[in-house]
Amino acid sequence: MRSAIFRCKTGIGKTAVNVFLTFYLVISVYPLIWMLMYSFKDNSEIFVTNPFGFPKTIRWENYVRAWTEFDVVTFFLNSVFTTVITIIATILLSLMFSYAIARLEWKFSGFAKLYISIGLFVPVQIILLPLVILAKELHFANTRLSLIIPYIAFELPVSSMIFYGFLRSIPNELEEAAALDGANVYRTFFSIILPMVKPAIATVATFIFLFAWNEFTMAYIMISNNKLKTLPVGLLSFQGQFATDWGAMGAALVISSIPTILVYVFFSEQIEKSLTAGSALK
Repeated sequence: MRSAIFRCKTGIGKTAVNVFLTFYLVISVYPLIWMLMYSFKDNSEIFVTNPFGFPKTIRWENYVRAWTEFDVVTFFLNSVFTTVITIIATILLSLMFSYAIARLEWKFSGFAKLYISIGLFVPVQIILLPLVILAKELHFANTRLSLIIPYIAFELPVSSMIFYGFLRSIPNELEEAAALDGANVYRTFFSIILPMVKPAIATVATFIFLFAWNEFTMAYIMISNNKLKTLPVGLLSFQGQFATDWGAMGAALVISSIPTILVYVFFSEQIEKSLTAGSALK
């Protein structure tokens, strides 16, 4: 009797979980589907005649206008350049720093770990005005460096935290064996440690990509040259004084979302491995 009740409760629980997950999937995916549908509509169909249904006419011209008339190509390439440089520089700096505080013994390692972790609690809004003044004083205002350097600075703390937790989980015997074979610290780092942290690198690269690709506030304030604007800021050019081409804007949003979706699809498994293997800052 008890086993039958238990099986009944278990079946009800599984059904409830499946219903909840299905509902969560629908509300998570629907905005993407809606964005894709309205990228093929005109303004009248989006707001009046058919706001939620499938487009009555597939308007490929929205994508043509987004790609040619609104300079999406320039914005896209600017975002790619800024994001790639940010990812490479942040991974190199944070990985070397994390290795130094996690695996090496030196006098101020504890202070350095505390100092870098403080950056996790600094919001962007607090440093915007000092950042603008600093960029002007250093003569790199309204350049790509005015975005790349702050992006690296903001992503260093969380990247270092992930690498630190992952490096702490690697057995010390590997480095001891390498030292016995005559390998120095640089050979040990590049030949032994670096291949083992590939899942963590994939995780960090994905997080940095999502931040740098979608960041708006600093890009809007630091860049005024249209030729240097990134996609999130460049999308504002679709809004006119008296009218907005929402169909073309939807097409541009779809184009800008494709890299994000592809990155997560290809690296999601590596992210899961890294998050389960590493631990938080100790």
